[in-house]
Amino acid sequence: MIVLILGSKGQLGSCLIDQLENKDHKLVCSSLEELDIANFEETKNHILDISPDLIINAAAYTAVDKAEEEQEEANIINHLAVANIANICCELDCWLIHISTDYVFDGNSKKPYKEKDETNPQGIYGETKLNGELAIQSSGCRHIILRTAWIFSEYGNNFLKTMLQLGQDNDQLSIVGDQIGCPTYAQDIANAIVQIIQKLPSQATNGVYHFCGDLPCSWYEFSKAIFEQAKVNNLKVPSKINSINTSAYPTLARRPAFSVLDNSKIEKDFGIFPSKSVLGIKKAISKIKINNI
Repeated sequence: MIVLILGSKGQLGSCLIDQLENKDHKLVCSSLEELDIANFEETKNHILDISPDLIINAAAYTAVDKAEEEQEEANIINHLAVANIANICCELDCWLIHISTDYVFDGNSKKPYKEKDETNPQGIYGETKLNGELAIQSSGCRHIILRTAWIFSEYGNNFLKTMLQLGQDNDQLSIVGDQIGCPTYAQDIANAIVQIIQKLPSQATNGVYHFCGDLPCSWYEFSKAIFEQAKVNNLKVPSKINSINTSAYPTLARRPAFSVLDNSKIEKDFGIFPSKSVLGIKKAISKIKINNI
């Protein structure tokens, strides 16, 4: 099987390479720097030359606040480029696994979101990601859309790495405590994708799936879990962490107050269980310390 990873230098793309490079696949990797997916013709020629059996699209415009000011660019990357990729998949009759987000929901729920729950994005990022999902579904290509949330890893830029850096430089931090989500280790997302691939095409049908961590918590609680593990690894941590309300930390884009995703569908169809958030934190910090990332 020829597998093409788009967005291969991001944190999930890097984890996908870790998980897939020793498998029985021919792996082709394209980063956003190497392939401008906003150039539809270039993208089509690139993909047709490779003729993959599966495309994993981990490429996205993820600057949530900046998207409010760069709406056209966010729409091109998260929606129109995705529509182009889906149409190419149709032409090649290849599978598409596309990574999406909790931001397609408004965050007003009191219980974990299921795949069929009503979407209602509150900002440009969520809106463009939802439109990308809809474009895939309307294209007719064979697809799996995997929504996830609060991604962290030893790679790239993410909340865990930001906290470790801030902990080195500050004795006291104030972290938002009224937004709830499930921290999800990117290596576990990559592993879930590997398990899905193993069931393509015989045991898989088109669909949307949720996959996230098993620890619903606030950013404040997430930071405390990070610093607990940092301390175990003899890293410097703040002496005090304060919980603040979202209103005390204004941003251009509204954040969902509740981003917990229900994992029961992916567990039922693929036997894939939620990411173990605390274990993921331990693994990521250990790798960061070893590699001095």
